Amino acid sequence: MPALSAGSGNETGLYEMLTALPAQLQPHVDSQEDLTFLWDMFGEKSLHSLVKALLSVHDTVAQKNYDPVLPPMPDDIDDEEDSVKIIRLVKNREPLGATIKKDEHTGAIVVARIMRGGAADRSGLIHVGDELREVNGIPVEDKRPEEIIQILAQSQGAITFKIIPSIKEDVPSKEGKMYIKALFDYDPFEDKAIPCKEAGLSFKKGDILQIMSQDDATWWQAKHEGDANPRAGLIPSKHFQERRFALRRPEVLVQPLKVSNRKSSGFRRSFRLSRKDKKTNKSMYECKKSDQYDTADVPTYEEVSPYRRQNNEKYRLVVLVGPVGVGLNELKRKLLISDTQHYGVTVPHTTRARRSQESDGVEYIFISKHLFETDVQNNKFIEYGEYKNNYYGTSIDSVRSVLAKNKVCLLDVQPHTVKHLRTLEFKPFVIFIKPPSIERLRETRRNAKIISSRDDQGTAKPFTEDDFQEMIKSAQIMESQYGHLFDKIIVNDDLTVAYNELKATFDKLETDTYWVPVSWLHS
Repeated sequence: MPALSAGSGNETGLYEMLTALPAQLQPHVDSQEDLTFLWDMFGEKSLHSLVKALLSVHDTVAQKNYDPVLPPMPDDIDDEEDSVKIIRLVKNREPLGATIKKDEHTGAIVVARIMRGGAADRSGLIHVGDELREVNGIPVEDKRPEEIIQILAQSQGAITFKIIPSIKEDVPSKEGKMYIKALFDYDPFEDKAIPCKEAGLSFKKGDILQIMSQDDATWWQAKHEGDANPRAGLIPSKHFQERRFALRRPEVLVQPLKVSNRKSSGFRRSFRLSRKDKKTNKSMYECKKSDQYDTADVPTYEEVSPYRRQNNEKYRLVVLVGPVGVGLNELKRKLLISDTQHYGVTVPHTTRARRSQESDGVEYIFISKHLFETDVQNNKFIEYGEYKNNYYGTSIDSVRSVLAKNKVCLLDVQPHTVKHLRTLEFKPFVIFIKPPSIERLRETRRNAKIISSRDDQGTAKPFTEDDFQEMIKSAQIMESQYGHLFDKIIVNDDLTVAYNELKATFDKLETDTYWVPVSWLHS
């Protein structure tokens, strides 16, 4: 069918085309009534006028040029004509998405990297290694990269680049499917090492980032997971950040807090002591020089993948961490009482003699000192301690026993033990119970009591100012050194409010999707 416009010479053609349509549609019409309706409709003059108006608008739009108005090509292209590219990009408010540097040997200004998803990347015209000669007719050979960036920042509309293409061929790169969890806060505007602060990507501890490129060993390209903006930003690479953290770390690390066998109202014994109790602090990994391991264990990024517990799977181990006196045991006890069939705790081992009112396997699992020491050598304890010449400890098998009963195992341990529990088998969810401000502690704990472990009876005594000070200090040390391992932080200001938040967290843990280390999803 010939194309029509709204010009006067085509009015007859338009009329004939519309009146001919019913005859062409007749084989597809079922009844004479429908055919009569079509004849009447397409013969209506008002329809002809409407179609004519639409075609007139079409002609007006089609005759206009909507391309950006670009300046003319420069006439003074030098002898390097066949090796020079003239590139024009129309700049809107987004950055161009490329960084430049001065070549140490030649002094030339070259493209250092192309940011994935940025304007330069989408154009496909600029490549890593290209030598920049001019920007909008301004020579750049004698300029510093910072001066060139300023020229670009002030440019509006079309920007003309004169470049000598790199002889290196671009290696096609697929969009990144690697996801990482950030274990530290990062602000590119506070980073003196980043090549371009504006190209940096800021993030907070716990954010999930999608890695778009690892071509540069020092600076990765990433974007926030789920961000619709395709542009990537620069972040320090894992190796580079580990090196920086290691240089910043003090030579003397804060030592792990002491372990104890404080009693907890007849439920289970926690092996957490205040420092003044001065008892032996040992973990199942002590023979592997845990302190030295901490020095190398610099928190930067952790590769993660989404995970949702299936109905036929065992529950995830829930690890509770917090300073002495924060109310961790009270929260745990409320959870146990709420549903004894759903929640469970481990039964600790001890080498002390069984008392008359105790039953083996209920309050404790009573074993000989020789057997206990053998189990220690075989790394069967998560952590253990010694008190009045008797050993107390929590075994790995006691955790497995609770999980095997299809229960959620509530385990509280010292924070430095947490990283050794982070395995495919347990998939732990770590909750840090944090004290409120010291002013609130003085106000809310004034009449409360703390259980002392200084004698066999676990006598309760009123909180003192020293207890409050130590609780705050211990919490700060825990969060500073091990906060990157915490999945959730709950401030225990009001016990009921904290319990409700804890319960809601447990309910979501069984149904929602979480980001977990990739090593947990593969045997």
